[in-house]
Amino acid sequence: MKESESQPEVGQIVLTKKGRDAGSFAVVIGIIDERFILIADGNKRKFDRAKKKNINHVIMYPHLSKEVKRSMEETGRVTNAKLRYALQDFYREQPEILKEGE
Repeated sequence: MKESESQPEVGQIVLTKKGRDAGSFAVVIGIIDERFILIADGNKRKFDRAKKKNINHVIMYPHLSKEVKRSMEETGRVTNAKLRYALQDFYREQPEILKEGE
């Protein structure tokens, strides 16, 4: 299920594997360069205080939130509620992933 060689996209779901937030899921809300991305989950990590993360420290999943991507393209922002919804949608579609992370 990992796609570690591919480049991240805005709206993509990732699992952090290093740092204080290791083991938590988030949504890519920005791409800084080929090494760093900005992530937020809308709950503990809000859009306004997005985390800069090395792409080598995350596992990228092929799930892409169209709502987050569209919102970022149109306005350059996304609401924290949309981020939370995107993660809930991901959990609903991938229930086996939650069991792995527990």
